[in-house]
Amino acid sequence: MRLTTKGRFAVTAMIDLALREAHGPVTLAGISQRQHISLSYLEQLFGKLRRFNIVESTRGPGGGYTLARKPEEVSVADIIVAVDEPLDATQCGGKGNCHGDDEEHGRCMTHDLWANLNTRMVEYLASVSLRDLVAQQADRGQVVHDLRERKVKVEPIKVMKAAPAPLAKKESSIAAKPLLVNSVFNLARQS
Repeated sequence: MRLTTKGRFAVTAMIDLALREAHGPVTLAGISQRQHISLSYLEQLFGKLRRFNIVESTRGPGGGYTLARKPEEVSVADIIVAVDEPLDATQCGGKGNCHGDDEEHGRCMTHDLWANLNTRMVEYLASVSLRDLVAQQADRGQVVHDLRERKVKVEPIKVMKAAPAPLAKKESSIAAKPLLVNSVFNLARQS
């Protein structure tokens, strides 16, 4: 039994989201770039996560996804169930008809073993919260940089008028200044 990429990618993307959401909504494009997961695949996964009230979306400029619940309230089992990931080690999908629909050959000899493994897996994954996984990343020294563009307020430059100087002084200062190579004024002087 293996957890498929659907479950792995969903959990990875949720860790990325939880690490960065303090800076505002996180874009799927950003998660896609950082985690090397297809953007269209993430869109499918996050649609399912939104339906299960695990994430919320914000539209428009500066939009993206945030957690709909606190990280300690979201378990790995919640994420995996939300994206339709089957956690089943039995051959029959838990139905007990391991050898087909025949009454004589119903359950296989190991059915209870695999059914108990399913129960333990779900119990374990339900005991691990998103907050636990974020804390693991912090313990490993994971540094989160907010790479989103920040709007910088540009102040206009204040130009102060100089006191008028005598004409002779102005002419000598113009001649003393070096010419600017890429200056529009320099180009006008050359023609």
